[in-house]
Amino acid sequence: MNKNVFIILCLMLSVCGNMQAQKVKNFISKGDSLLSVRYYRSKFDTAYIMRPKTKLTLTGRFNVSGSDIELWGKDAGADFHSQMTSDWKTTVSVGVNYMGVGIFLAINPAKMMGKYKDLELNFTSYGNRWGFDIAYQNAKYFNGWYEESGKGRMGIPNDMLSMKTLNVNAYYAFNHRKFSYPAAFSQTYIQRRSAGSFLLGLSGQAQWTKTKGDYESFLRGLNVGVGAGYGYNWVPGRRWLLHLSTIPTVIVFSRSWVNVNGNRSPIRYHFPSFIVPTRAAVVYQFGRCFVGTSAVFNFTNIGDKDKLAVDNYKWLTRLFFGYRL
Repeated sequence: MNKNVFIILCLMLSVCGNMQAQKVKNFISKGDSLLSVRYYRSKFDTAYIMRPKTKLTLTGRFNVSGSDIELWGKDAGADFHSQMTSDWKTTVSVGVNYMGVGIFLAINPAKMMGKYKDLELNFTSYGNRWGFDIAYQNAKYFNGWYEESGKGRMGIPNDMLSMKTLNVNAYYAFNHRKFSYPAAFSQTYIQRRSAGSFLLGLSGQAQWTKTKGDYESFLRGLNVGVGAGYGYNWVPGRRWLLHLSTIPTVIVFSRSWVNVNGNRSPIRYHFPSFIVPTRAAVVYQFGRCFVGTSAVFNFTNIGDKDKLAVDNYKWLTRLFFGYRL
């Protein structure tokens, strides 16, 4: 190849490389600007809430979650009661949060060793004004028991019940200028002084349950509730934050039915039935670091104990440690 041609090609490649690098730089700069506008446009009382001095936060989490289902009712005039618990899920996750937008990568050691067969996905977005959380679980193994009046209690094989559940909860905080949900759960804000807020809530649950054995049955349900509650961030000292909130919602829409050996019948809506999300957290901050624990508990009640009532319990707890860069 001619020496001059080679030099020209090298120059062209260098120019193209610089142009691509400049495009990437411009894209990152534009993305940073958009996030900054979103992050800094929220208005709040700086005597109660403040933003961290840094934009980037690294967080490690140890997560444990599980669910229970409890059945009550009558069968041919006899009272029955059953309770089943899914296998607990334990994960370790590492995430990065940049100006309120975060992503986490989770590892489940039990699943990697083939000891955990279920699937669970969680997504949260907590803001000062409003926020929501979504939890999906596909549980294939439950341990539990069944008892009927006059017959005593018997164990249930762990592969007899499988259940898919989707829980969605959203809130609106009236006192969002002084009360911060993310200060307790994502640490993208810092609560400086104690404050509380009345909360509006919207909750939904969809469930698909199947049992195997002599009495094969299917349970399907969709429930939507609206309600109100209260949340409080207590700051007993400069480094501490304790949070507790609950939003009882009354089910206003319910479509549930059960099919036993081909015989389908609706689960009659009994007023009042509830979906009650409850959240709690404890956070301790020192320098640019923070450590704490949090919990989200979801309770759903539908049906009538004189016929068939179903209680669902879904919970998630976390231990976390973070560092702000």
